[in-house]
Amino acid sequence: MMNRMNKLLKTGSRDIFAALKGYELAGLLGWQDIRQRYRRSSLGPFWLTISMGVLIGALGLVFGTLFASSMREFLPFLTSGLILWTLITTSLNDGCMGFTAAEAMIKQISLPLFTHILRVLWRNLIIFAHNIVILPLVLLIFWIPLQATAFLSILGLVLLMINLSWMALLLSVFCTRFRDVPQIIGNLLQVFFYVTPIIWMPQMLPKRASIFLLDANPFFHLIEIVRAPLLGGLPSLLSWQVSFLLALAGWIFTILFYGRFRSRIAYWL
Repeated sequence: MMNRMNKLLKTGSRDIFAALKGYELAGLLGWQDIRQRYRRSSLGPFWLTISMGVLIGALGLVFGTLFASSMREFLPFLTSGLILWTLITTSLNDGCMGFTAAEAMIKQISLPLFTHILRVLWRNLIIFAHNIVILPLVLLIFWIPLQATAFLSILGLVLLMINLSWMALLLSVFCTRFRDVPQIIGNLLQVFFYVTPIIWMPQMLPKRASIFLLDANPFFHLIEIVRAPLLGGLPSLLSWQVSFLLALAGWIFTILFYGRFRSRIAYWL
């Protein structure tokens, strides 16, 4: 049993480390995706930024009024949460199609398969970089200075991307075999959007409900380790613990799973 697990770990990790070693290729492919998508657009990815800004303004007006929240507190919270949630959902939804979208390349060129997942993550990280410029504008409108804790959000973002990478890889393998799963994942993420504090604030919850919607919600912790430092706070120790343990357990399971089925992916396409 142990020999079998060691073999799976070696098979899966060998491909992953080979892809990380050649990260320049994944970066190049990700940039190419962005250029191809906005090839004839004068504003390029900033159209997404404009759309995100309009969405934040509309949701902020509606839900800020509905919940009778202070716009100075609610709008930065909504802005950071919605931008991070967009990074999560696009990374996972695109991750579901990571291998199927690269079917032609996989069948014609011998590359580490994890390269295609890095490509997806890098592409969505570029879009995130375009969207995050909205937050300083919102903070400037309300004269809210960035605190020294903002630098901690970099560590939070790195940990978030580590978690998204194993999630995207796991989903990509699974969705390559079962082509109906991406629709299910999209619906589940839509449900999590409403039960995760993005358009509503955690203090609005009764204490009993917070156990289920906050403490047991991994997406809340993954968002909070980035959002809280940006807004001048500190993530709870529980959020750091959940995020680290999720990354550790998730990667161990994913490498075993990936090592087991990697050789079949090309036949499933």
